[in-house]
Amino acid sequence: MSDAMWQRQLAEGLADLSLELDDASQQQLLAFLALLNKWNRAYNLTAVREPRQMVSRQLLDSLSILPFVTTDHLLDVGAGGGLPGIPLAIALPHKRFTLLDSNSKKTRFLTQCVLELRLENVDIIHGRVENCDPAIQYRQISSRAFTALDNLIAWCGHLLADEGEFLAMKGQFPDDEVAALPVGWQVTARHSLSVPGSDCERHLLAIGRDSGDQRFTTGG
Repeated sequence: MSDAMWQRQLAEGLADLSLELDDASQQQLLAFLALLNKWNRAYNLTAVREPRQMVSRQLLDSLSILPFVTTDHLLDVGAGGGLPGIPLAIALPHKRFTLLDSNSKKTRFLTQCVLELRLENVDIIHGRVENCDPAIQYRQISSRAFTALDNLIAWCGHLLADEGEFLAMKGQFPDDEVAALPVGWQVTARHSLSVPGSDCERHLLAIGRDSGDQRFTTGG
């Protein structure tokens, strides 16, 4: 896959998502993708190894939730290879992103990304969510291919502000996981995501503390 092909896929995908990013941001995204592809050979950062799928399944998939990022400081848990945290941080340079993962190899990669891409709005934490300082509260916590919803709440609920929400990226709508949500929590919104270049079913679930209103909104 040539750089030109990746560049074209990204430009077309951004247009399909109705996202406008300047040339510098697009070049940063492609540089991140090149780093991910390079380090993946030794560090097993992502299961996506076919170059023709990387722009869609890594960059555009991550950016598909950009319209729903409303906080000034987002925590991305189980950050792994930096998805969706790094693409979002590149696209939203005036917002702050904290990426957390317990795997030292993955946080070494993320730290290298921050250095090489000069991402001044990204912090990397190596550790488990259960051990994070509960005094630091986040209004939004994202996760992608991290864990089941009940685990996400059990492990990270203490880090979520009272009026905050989880942004959980899923494939097919996880009916069983929603049914297993702990008492006091609810899906407040669900969005079908359309990712350019992918036929896979994708959803974003917003989950917050139960306010007594069991209705939730749908979108997409």
